[in-house]
Amino acid sequence: MATETNNISDAISVIAQSADTVFILLGVIMVLAMHAGFAFLEVGTVRHKNQVNALVKILTDFAFSAIAYFVIGYQIAYGSHFFVSAETLGADNGYQLVKFFFLLTFAAAIPAIVSGGIAERGSFRPFLFASAMIVAFVYPLFEGIIWNGNYGFQTWLENQFGAQFHDFAGSVVVHAMGGWLAFVAIYLLGARRGRKPGIAFAPSNIPFLALGSWVLIVGWFGFNVMSAQTLDGISGLVAVNSLMAMVGGTVIALIVGKNDPGFIHNGPLAGLVAVCAGSDLMHPVGAFIVGGIAGGLFVWVYTKLQRSSKIDDVLGVWPLHGLCGVWGGIAAGIFGQQALGGLGGVSLMSQLVGSVAGVVVALMGGLIVYGMVNKISSLRLSQEHEFIGADLAIHKIGSTNSDK
Repeated sequence: MATETNNISDAISVIAQSADTVFILLGVIMVLAMHAGFAFLEVGTVRHKNQVNALVKILTDFAFSAIAYFVIGYQIAYGSHFFVSAETLGADNGYQLVKFFFLLTFAAAIPAIVSGGIAERGSFRPFLFASAMIVAFVYPLFEGIIWNGNYGFQTWLENQFGAQFHDFAGSVVVHAMGGWLAFVAIYLLGARRGRKPGIAFAPSNIPFLALGSWVLIVGWFGFNVMSAQTLDGISGLVAVNSLMAMVGGTVIALIVGKNDPGFIHNGPLAGLVAVCAGSDLMHPVGAFIVGGIAGGLFVWVYTKLQRSSKIDDVLGVWPLHGLCGVWGGIAAGIFGQQALGGLGGVSLMSQLVGSVAGVVVALMGGLIVYGMVNKISSLRLSQEHEFIGADLAIHKIGSTNSDK
């Protein structure tokens, strides 16, 4: 009888482990698809002469990020490596491997975010190398501090303010990090030639821009919900909060952006960025407010940036990911409180300090990596190559062919 009970218990354990593996694998697929969203959002925004380059950058950045994270980054963040036997790696239905794959899709989002900011004048190979360096060293440093408790930072926050920094799905760890890294690169590059303050280059293809937005929106529910990483941790609250933040961002971007399709399709993304951190804590009404504020913040700051002669952020990745990500980290400490309908267990001071820490790591890491790479090989395309466009200059082909 005891043997039969043990067999049943073992079978249940195997099924549970298999279910967790399938669960997180579905998340991997959804977040991997988001990279197509990044690609088409950029393709639809840049001019025709840079569309091929936008597509190529997202795919090659992902490939180099995968190598960097596999060899170096994951070990820095979590202290685990893959240089053991396949039998060891395949234990527990390969759950740890799929978990790595899931976290890789987050890590690779960093170069995808940067790509939109430096579009149309960033040199291809230097930025590809810089992306690998960031995913190998800069991003996993902060990722490990927040999500793995490295270096005692979370313990210190808990001792000082009563709670650790809470970032369920990466408002700060992923999005703010990517946005502020992009800010450094954008500042170092300067504005595109021919761009005049107050006069923006029109998007080349609104349908592609909209397609990119929709792919990101759908994939985001894998990004947020599957951040539980196990089936027993799944929460409908995360899904509905993500929905309400997306809706809030859309509505406010529509109103503040005065029907502009670019703002309308970025508004939901701003809301989703902001809700990542506290999506497992907030009340849906709080999530709607957080998303709405993020949508308005994006439109307001991006509009202001159009008048800048130095900060030429093509897709608005700094306000979208950098600022809305920081807002999301802080908002988790506000709307996560029980007094505002949240589940509690968070500290506003911890959220403030943790968010600022993410910005500091991104700025310092960006200055080191981009500064070093720029000394080796210029981060900026030559004047001639920028004029003819990255498609012909780098890839020797245009995005369309009208030959008959």
